[in-house]
Amino acid sequence: MAEVEQPQIYLITPPEFELSRFPTRLAEVLDAHDVACVRLALATRDEDKISRAADALREVTHARDVALVIDNHILLVERLGLDGVHLTDGARSVRKTRKALGPDAIVGSFCGASSHDGMSAGEGGSDYVAFGPLGDTGLDDGTVAEKDLFQWWSEMIEVPVVAEGALTPEIIKDISPFTDFFGIGEEIWSQEDAVQALSDLKAQFS
Repeated sequence: MAEVEQPQIYLITPPEFELSRFPTRLAEVLDAHDVACVRLALATRDEDKISRAADALREVTHARDVALVIDNHILLVERLGLDGVHLTDGARSVRKTRKALGPDAIVGSFCGASSHDGMSAGEGGSDYVAFGPLGDTGLDDGTVAEKDLFQWWSEMIEVPVVAEGALTPEIIKDISPFTDFFGIGEEIWSQEDAVQALSDLKAQFS
């Protein structure tokens, strides 16, 4: 049996943050931990606000050789010099987005708890598929991505998978053998010391 590699970290920004403070917090986390990718996931639809945030974070991530992707805003990827896009509509836009951005851009797809959407996204050219949330968020329709989905995916499907949403230390320990990435956001940003909070979560990786 080949040794199973530990999952990698995929950081997700808070839905809103202060431009004067957050890039520094992000830099501290990136300097302390190996991070595969950062996703700009602002709740606002204000393009000016998003552009300014993307510019500030791009300086931080690219200086450290970390990819920066953005939620849904396909048209901003090239304009802002980002590495790709994270789509939140399952498999629906993957093929079209891949065609628009070309083979080198990162295209990821959030598929809730649907293995069917995940497989369709992979076939459409998605670089990774994200499933979640893994615990109760009190939001949406209460659908939770269960451990057996990740277990099945890791055994059957080549496309890398991200576990994200409502992660706890217990869930991380449980899912760790079956996911390629953990999408970690509010789990650390809501803590005073994000660097230490991420260390605590990584301690659960197996």
